[in-house]
Amino acid sequence: MISIQHEDSLIVVGVFGELTLADYQRFEREVGGQMQTAGRVNILVDLRDMIGYTLDVAWEDIKFMRSHSHDVGRIALLSDAQWVAWSAWLSQLFVDAELRVFDDEDHARAWLTGFDTSASDT
Repeated sequence: MISIQHEDSLIVVGVFGELTLADYQRFEREVGGQMQTAGRVNILVDLRDMIGYTLDVAWEDIKFMRSHSHDVGRIALLSDAQWVAWSAWLSQLFVDAELRVFDDEDHARAWLTGFDTSASDT
């Protein structure tokens, strides 16, 4: 399950339990719509309550990020799991966006809004 909130050019996504293809397709529709109205967006994805995702979600994510590689400025992933940091590094191959992993939401939001450029990766 996901929750999606729009805060001007910032999109905040929370993932709870298993991320399914239907959830990800909702994400694609909402983010695509926001890109059309706001232009370039920043995305905060909270993965702290995610327990997993299906392989079709991973493939869909790669396709979506490739097709919108210049439409996203910054992506902050909120997680303390090591595999998230590894997958973030791998995702950098497909997007033009800056991507960082954080374990603190305040630091992630500060980095996304440009107020804290010294925030470190986790």
